Amino acid sequence: MNAHGYHAVNVLLHALAAVLLWRVLQRLAIPGAWLAALIFAVHPVNVESAAWITERKNTLPLVFYALTLLGYLRFEQTGQRRWYGLALLAFLLALLGKTSVVMLPVVLLGCAWGQRGRVTRVDLWRSVPFFILAVGLGLVTVWFQHYRAIGDDVVRTDGWGSRWAIAGWAVWFYLSKALLPIRLCFVYPRWTVDAAAWWPFWPAAALVAGFAVLAAYRRTWGRPFLLGLGYYVLTLLPVLGFVNIYFMRYSLVADHWQYPGLIGVIALVVGWACRWVERREPAVQRVAGGGAAVLVGVLSVLSWRQARLYQTEEALYLDTLAQNPSAWLAHNNLAGVLNRQNRFADSLPYLSEALRLRPDFPEAHNNLGVALEGLSRLDEAVAHLNQALELRPNYLEAHYNLARIMIRLSRFDDAIRHSRRVLDLSPNYPASLAEAHHRLANALAAGDRIDDALPHYEEAARLDPGNAQTHYDLGSALVVASRLEDAVAHFSAALQFRPDYAEAHNNLGIALARLGRLDEAIGHYREALRLQPDFVLGYKNLGEALALRGQIDEAVNLYRQALQREPKNADTHFRLGLLLEQNGRNEEAWNEYREVLRLQPQHAAARGRLAAAASQPAAAGR
Repeated sequence: MNAHGYHAVNVLLHALAAVLLWRVLQRLAIPGAWLAALIFAVHPVNVESAAWITERKNTLPLVFYALTLLGYLRFEQTGQRRWYGLALLAFLLALLGKTSVVMLPVVLLGCAWGQRGRVTRVDLWRSVPFFILAVGLGLVTVWFQHYRAIGDDVVRTDGWGSRWAIAGWAVWFYLSKALLPIRLCFVYPRWTVDAAAWWPFWPAAALVAGFAVLAAYRRTWGRPFLLGLGYYVLTLLPVLGFVNIYFMRYSLVADHWQYPGLIGVIALVVGWACRWVERREPAVQRVAGGGAAVLVGVLSVLSWRQARLYQTEEALYLDTLAQNPSAWLAHNNLAGVLNRQNRFADSLPYLSEALRLRPDFPEAHNNLGVALEGLSRLDEAVAHLNQALELRPNYLEAHYNLARIMIRLSRFDDAIRHSRRVLDLSPNYPASLAEAHHRLANALAAGDRIDDALPHYEEAARLDPGNAQTHYDLGSALVVASRLEDAVAHFSAALQFRPDYAEAHNNLGIALARLGRLDEAIGHYREALRLQPDFVLGYKNLGEALALRGQIDEAVNLYRQALQREPKNADTHFRLGLLLEQNGRNEEAWNEYREVLRLQPQHAAARGRLAAAASQPAAAGR
């Protein structure tokens, strides 16, 4: 859960990609290649890709993408086939990272046209293996998005007319953020258009008209614009909405989607500006150099401010909602963050708003169930979790949460049913299966089905042998099953992986005491109290063990320390009374029994001890 390592690697990959893109632009003879790469490195739009560790799937492929271009250009310049092979391998690795780079074969043909003014038959043949890789892995991605990432969820319901219109909007939107990177948002408002009207199509029409003009002047001034903007739109094509992507359920645009294409716009603007400055007198060049430094500085400050939002989930979602109050995903995710902080009352307004905006949102019903459980409104929690399962019957997290609440409600059969469903739905890899077996075992143990629970605890420990909690719970179940030697082994394993586990020291002490290994038990009780000074059960267990060794005064003192922390615990008062009575300190014992009856008037054992005391001759006068 410590993300520093991920962030360091992401930043290094982003920096490496910027350096490689500089070398690519340099080989393509783009003016100001180093400045373009520097601006790419500090551009605020790229913060989402570099700062959000999920977007490793952006930073890593771009490194291989740039290596592909470098290798291919080197092959064209030297004719050495090894460079062609390395370029093909790098492209395969880029695709395996993320198929957002799927348009690279067309980019290679564009580079050929940009350098030589035409695309030859040789260029086409050389691009064929790249096209084969792109089409093959592109189809795999389409299949995965449709059948696995999206599944039964509805991402978009609009037709092709609407998609064409929104694609035009998206290109201009991305271009505006590339040129003026302000008011960036993690989840932008989701657009809708009326495909029956004419006006939604004007951005797409303007885009087509613009490229038509550039194509008409492709032999003169239009050529660099056609190359730069053509590359930009081409790399955006996979994310313009013609193919469904799961994130489009929340928004039709995202900053990280223009990551590989952004360099095209930057190179175009910087290249044009540098070419213009080169023709001016030295004074103008000096001013332009200062302006470039200021631009890089401003972009760096904007990126620094944007990156601060990614320090915590709470900051990120609060900023998202400040800019996009209708972002039901952000309302729900912020509530999830608050739930994990046990701020259940604070999460309720966000969940209510998420469900107002999206009533059929199973994740919000699940999070609302968790919040209501945290507020001890268990019946309401069950209702919302059941609603989540009506919307998504195979919702693993909702089944797990229901199982936990059913244990609290003593509805153990229901808890076991939901826990078995968690096991059925868990992904088939050891950590997930271990957790599912563990949860089912907990449900069975809560229902006093220890014999049924033990095989699931043991399977969880086998699949995830380094999990201290699993060994602890298995040890506790083994104590109930009177398998004390096995319990000692698993409590010891729990402490091996988590030496500061006070409860494991305490329970290991219980098992050892029952085995007659009293000195060892006392040592573990003392360690439990050292680790957790407010551990009430530890005081009582250590007191009981010391009493068995005849250290009565210390034992009594430990019971009194337990009562200082839990003064209304009738059982502790009663056990202290028994200890005092057994050691002839009757007056103190009777006071403890009276306190038990004050706290629990129906406590039969305490009433019986006082009745027995009252029948003694010494007590009759009193």
